[in-house]
Amino acid sequence: MDIIFVREIKLDVLIGIYPWEQKLPQTIQLDLEIGLLNSKAGQTGRVEDTIDYGAVVARIKEVLVPQPYSLLEVFAEQVAALITGEFGAPWVKVSVTKLGMMRGVKLVGLIIERGSKG
Repeated sequence: MDIIFVREIKLDVLIGIYPWEQKLPQTIQLDLEIGLLNSKAGQTGRVEDTIDYGAVVARIKEVLVPQPYSLLEVFAEQVAALITGEFGAPWVKVSVTKLGMMRGVKLVGLIIERGSKG
């Protein structure tokens, strides 16, 4: 399996359970690993033979960022579903990080994996 990775995507999202979080967008960091089975792009040089990571990021910004989320888990599940559903990835790893969320804590976040590497 080949894996495309995209690191440190910064997004401003309404995310959280506290009242102030539901009113003020927070900057989160999104890191993705996207599995590819039988990718021919290395031989053909054609983006059509792989998953276009630019298109993935654009769809996340277009479809998912405008919505509010109560939990990181919900956002991560939506990202994973978009990548496996719309882009046909057999496996995805999604890491969502809140930056500077708590005093004295630099990062807090969640990592999920969906699909199969097989």
